[in-house]
Amino acid sequence: MVEFRIDRHSGMAAYLQIVQQVQEALRLGILTRGDQLPTAARVARDTKLNPNTTLKAYRELEHLGLVEPRPGVGTFVSASPAQTRSLADSPLRGELADWMRRARAAGLDWGDVSALVTAARAEHYPPA
Repeated sequence: MVEFRIDRHSGMAAYLQIVQQVQEALRLGILTRGDQLPTAARVARDTKLNPNTTLKAYRELEHLGLVEPRPGVGTFVSASPAQTRSLADSPLRGELADWMRRARAAGLDWGDVSALVTAARAEHYPPA
């Protein structure tokens, strides 16, 4: 089961962080079609968010076609990303983990790493 982490200093709305984390979990194969998400009440309790915030995230996930609510039962993953292979098994994930270890050993903090990733993403994945 996925456990949500909310970064209150990120500048991103908490409900969007939940949406993004579900999307990432789908891409990584952590969540698959049929998996049940934790209840909105549990997410609110665990993350110390207003329950309406978690409900907003779940409504957005439903709007995106990624989950479906089943009244009285819970919210379930209804779709998987279009890609056919899990990123969890990608050799690139291991290479990235190695790079992250080297960056930390070189004394880079999270802000430095984030800036490098953002710059590389802009260079290699320009906005459409």
